[in-house]
Amino acid sequence: MELKETIYQVKDQVALITLNRPERLNAYTPQMRLELIHLLGQADQDDQVRAVVVTGAGRAFCAGMDLAAGGDTFNFKAKDPAPPSLAEHRDGGGRVALAAFKCRKPVIAAMNGAAVGVGITMTLAMDMRVAAEDAKMGLVFTRRGLVPEACSTWFLTRLVGAGKALELACTGRVFRAKDQAGTGLFNYILPADQVLPKALELAQEIAANTSATSVALAKAMLWHGLAEPDPQSVHLLDSKAMFWTGGQKDAAEGIQSFLEKRPPEFKMSPTKDMPDFYPWWKEPKV
Repeated sequence: MELKETIYQVKDQVALITLNRPERLNAYTPQMRLELIHLLGQADQDDQVRAVVVTGAGRAFCAGMDLAAGGDTFNFKAKDPAPPSLAEHRDGGGRVALAAFKCRKPVIAAMNGAAVGVGITMTLAMDMRVAAEDAKMGLVFTRRGLVPEACSTWFLTRLVGAGKALELACTGRVFRAKDQAGTGLFNYILPADQVLPKALELAQEIAANTSATSVALAKAMLWHGLAEPDPQSVHLLDSKAMFWTGGQKDAAEGIQSFLEKRPPEFKMSPTKDMPDFYPWWKEPKV
């Protein structure tokens, strides 16, 4: 795919995706959506990529949907001469969120500046968020006559709890990232110039020290465990995963490298070497 609104770079086993419309504060467009879905899928399939960082060019992360179309921006019937039915329509932000969710590599949002609307909701499906302390953010949908999208009502409640999620979604207020310290919304809140370096540091820590198959399984187990009905269900999956990983060459290498006090050299691939029971959930249709 020709990239028009994003930049994709891979260095030291870390893929860096940069939203690249700085003159528009990286406002989200259908083209950006297609590129993000493509690039997250590409990173998922590339065994040379161990982690993904998503950031924005210039002074913003993503200022939300580009509103150049005015009041009909979200009027799908007005924009499409043959629009899908209500049952067939699929939210574009949700497709990006699901691409991040399905990626077997950890996805880290380096929120270097403003993140409003889809600019913040698409990051909730990512695995970690590093935010600029003074960046303006907000789930502003109710102030625009809309509702939160990008699967955010599922992710947000699990990150911050129902009470805080309801406050942020129902008020639609804009806040500074530092105002949400301690809520679970962000892993780190830092000065803007430290955001991308910290996100890359996290990604490189994963790349240098962990088994790719172990990380892929751990990510899936943590996210999907949130939807399991009870600890017993999680215990049954844990038991399978521990039984399987314990007999693999990455486990032998991880233990031997620890005993020999040297860096591990993991060889297994999350695209080729996953257990037969993976995935154990029903894949979403998008």
